[in-house]
Amino acid sequence: MTATQTPAPAETMSERRRFRVPERFFALQSYIGLVLVFAAAIIFSPRRDGEIVFLDSNNLLNIVRAVSEIGIIAIGMTFVILVAGIDLSVGAILGLAATGAASLLMVNDFGVVVTIAIVLALGLAFGALQGLITAKLGLQSFIVTLAGLQIARGLARIWSGGQGIPLAYGDGPGLAPESFALLNSRVFNGLVPIPALIFLGVSIIAILVVRHSVFARHVYALGGNERAAKLSGVNVTAIKVTVFAICGMLAALAGIIHAGQLNQGSPNDGIGYELDAIAAVVIGGTSLMGGVGTVTGTIAGAMLLGILNNVLALNNIDSNIQLLIKGLIIILAAGLQAFRSRAR
Repeated sequence: MTATQTPAPAETMSERRRFRVPERFFALQSYIGLVLVFAAAIIFSPRRDGEIVFLDSNNLLNIVRAVSEIGIIAIGMTFVILVAGIDLSVGAILGLAATGAASLLMVNDFGVVVTIAIVLALGLAFGALQGLITAKLGLQSFIVTLAGLQIARGLARIWSGGQGIPLAYGDGPGLAPESFALLNSRVFNGLVPIPALIFLGVSIIAILVVRHSVFARHVYALGGNERAAKLSGVNVTAIKVTVFAICGMLAALAGIIHAGQLNQGSPNDGIGYELDAIAAVVIGGTSLMGGVGTVTGTIAGAMLLGILNNVLALNNIDSNIQLLIKGLIIILAAGLQAFRSRAR
């Protein structure tokens, strides 16, 4: 060893290992955050007759109901972000779907099944077209879906004449079938909201797809290294079209639920929903660089946001402060992602 050589490289590596954050922590960040927010919600919840309002069963079920729409959209967004994409059009697709559902039911006198099929197909086709443009033209998905946001919002306003379409139920012409009102009802002795069950069903299907399908392996491969995935025989165009189609279809499903819960469809519905969906995915630990993330993490992220919104509302916290707190949590989650990348 010469005098100019660094004498203790082993000590430096030892110091790095000593302060290294376990990878397991990053994998569990959304669940840890969910537990912490849940505990904080209990601590800071107002009391009514000595009971913790937050823990009331009706309140907890209302949280799940409120989270359902964003959660369904966020699951679709997870697939898009896993391939290192982004979809800014989901909120507008929700508005287009809600408007379309109300119009088909009230104006065209279509049945519930036909209406749902048409609206889901519309969302799927809109998302697939965005994926095709992104893949074939090599454009950034940010730009493509930003344009898609404007197009979907414009189509919704043209479809409805710029006005919301209220839903009225009955058997005659110009009335929606009573069965559509089930989206605003509860089952199991009036406890469990129907949207929560739909969210649960979508979550189970997505988890099974991610864990057991070849399609999911191709999604992760594409997000990890697109060039390597292509050389390995992955059909990059087909995967991108599929994930955007899934995202568009789930946004349309959320729009149908939205129309059923509010008893109307408006072209202005869903404004800002894309940001909440992306926030849920990021908080859930999915990397914006692609290739890393889970659906269960996204679900935990969506629930975290729902609980946070609920407890802040219970405490009558100013809405501007609520936005500030949510923004700080998103920054923290993104910061953890950056720290994870550097640690690797």
